[in-house]
Amino acid sequence: MRILPDGSRPSRLASAEYFSGTVVQDPVLEATPPARARLLRVTFLPGSRTHWHTHPLGQCLHILSGVGIVQVRDGVPACVRAGDTVWFEPQEEHWHGATASNAMVHLALQEADADGRTVCWLEPVNEADYASAQPGA
Repeated sequence: MRILPDGSRPSRLASAEYFSGTVVQDPVLEATPPARARLLRVTFLPGSRTHWHTHPLGQCLHILSGVGIVQVRDGVPACVRAGDTVWFEPQEEHWHGATASNAMVHLALQEADADGRTVCWLEPVNEADYASAQPGA
C-alpha cells in the first residue's frame, strides 16, 4: 500500500503546446508497473480546452464541477456537468474543456500502452469550431 499525501504532487500549468487557455493539472496517480493507470485532476478556466487528441487505450473523464464541452471528431459537441462521466474509445479523436463562460474540473483516467504512451496530440481546436460548440450556439 502507498498513501500519497495531499500536496506531495505539485500542480502544474498544462503546456500551451497541447492546450488552449489556462489549464492546471494536478497529478493524482501514476501507477508503478505492471499497472498502467494514470489519473489527473484537471482544471480548465473559462475558454480553455485541450487540442484534438487520442488515447491508445481510451480515456474516462468524470466531471467534478462546472460546465464543459466534449466532442469527438465529426460528432456533435455535448455539454457536460458535475457528476457526468464520459468514455472515449481507444484511438477516438476528441477534445474537451470549459465553456467560454464557465470553468470545468474533471478527473481524467487513462492507461499507458506498452511503450508508456497515454496520449497522441493533434492540432488545436480552431476558434470558430470552439465558438460553435458553446451551449446555445
